[in-house]
Amino acid sequence: MAKIYDGISDELAAWMVEQPVFFVGSAPLAADGHVNVSPKGMAGTFAVVDERTVAYLDYSGSGAETIAHLRENGRVVLMFCAFSGRPTIVRLHGRGRVVLAGDPGFAEVRALFPKEREVGQRSVVVVDVDRVADACGFAVPLMDFRGDRDVLDASQSRRDDAHFEEYWRTRNAESIDGLPAVTLPPRG
Repeated sequence: MAKIYDGISDELAAWMVEQPVFFVGSAPLAADGHVNVSPKGMAGTFAVVDERTVAYLDYSGSGAETIAHLRENGRVVLMFCAFSGRPTIVRLHGRGRVVLAGDPGFAEVRALFPKEREVGQRSVVVVDVDRVADACGFAVPLMDFRGDRDVLDASQSRRDDAHFEEYWRTRNAESIDGLPAVTLPPRG
C-alpha cells in the first residue's frame, strides 16, 4: 500500500542517495506533446537539500526535454526503485527549475554535489517537492550493481568549452516538440 510522507526524512534521503539510478519524468502542456522519461545516475550527482528540496547534476546529452518542460510548466517527477534489498519505489512530485552552467547561482548549487568531474555539465535541476510517496515495488527485479559507466565522463573529457557551447546552441536549444530548452547569451 502506498504511503504519503510529510517530507523527505533523513532515512529516506540516505536511501535515495544510495540508489545507482533514478528516473525523471516530465511533459509539455500540449496534449500532442511528447512525455519524457530520462534515466539519471552516476555517484555524486543527486543531492537532498532539505526535506522538501532535491537537486541533480545534469550533463550534456542528446536531448534537452526535461529542461524545456521545466521552463514551460515546471512539472516533474523523480522515481527511485530498489533493485536490491526491500522492494520499494519512491516518487518525488514537484516543481523544477533549471540553473544552467554560467547562470548566476550555478556555483552555489553545483557545490551540493560530491562528483568532482565538471566537464560537460549543462545544468543543475532543482526540485521543490510537494508530494513524497512510496509504493511496494514487488515487480521491480533484483539486480546487482557492478559500477558506474565511465563512458560519459571519458567522452566529455575529450571536449573543450567551445564544443559544449556549440552543442548546446545547435542540439539542445529546443525540445523535440519545439519548446525552448538550453538558452545561451548571444555570441560576441
